[in-house]
Amino acid sequence: MTTPGEVFKEGDCLLVIDVQNDFCPGGALAIDDGDAVVPVMNRYIDAALKQNIPVYLSRDWHPSGHVSFTEAGGQWPPHCVQDTHGAQFHPDLKVPETAMVVTKGVRFDKDQNSAFDETGLAHKLNRDGIRRVVVGGLALDVCVQATVQDALSVGPCEFHRSRRAVAASLCAGYPRGAVPPGFEGPGNRHGCNQGRAFRQGPELGL
Repeated sequence: MTTPGEVFKEGDCLLVIDVQNDFCPGGALAIDDGDAVVPVMNRYIDAALKQNIPVYLSRDWHPSGHVSFTEAGGQWPPHCVQDTHGAQFHPDLKVPETAMVVTKGVRFDKDQNSAFDETGLAHKLNRDGIRRVVVGGLALDVCVQATVQDALSVGPCEFHRSRRAVAASLCAGYPRGAVPPGFEGPGNRHGCNQGRAFRQGPELGL
């Protein structure tokens, strides 16, 4: 079995997707056993730091009454509202002082499932010479999938040609049927809404 330390190589970065209280048990938009990703991601974070691999953490950071919320005609219950407990990273997640936080979901007119959606992350990774992104977190069938797709397709031409995204470690997704029927996110389009959908172990090349 591949260990976290064996995954990383020069030119990589680690991108931890939305490991926030509202997506974990007891949260407003909880994933069953979503907090099970925390110890696995911590091992990847430790390995990345030991190898001087940059760590990024994305977070949903919605304004109150966000367009994606059901109260505003959207598809999701209110979650990860700015400066609330639900929007905070899980308390057991290791957040390095050197980690860079990618904030998304802040627009008033649209949702941003991908960590690359109008955040400038592609520009940052290209500028820093990152050639591969190792991705894990929550939720597999929504924000993780959207981020991986964008990692493979967005940015300048050299990003298209050379960047690869790897779904590493363990991700958790919503149970079948939990994603709103009208949701046209990546989970629905690409058949990734496969129950709890845990994936652990060696890299999964995408």
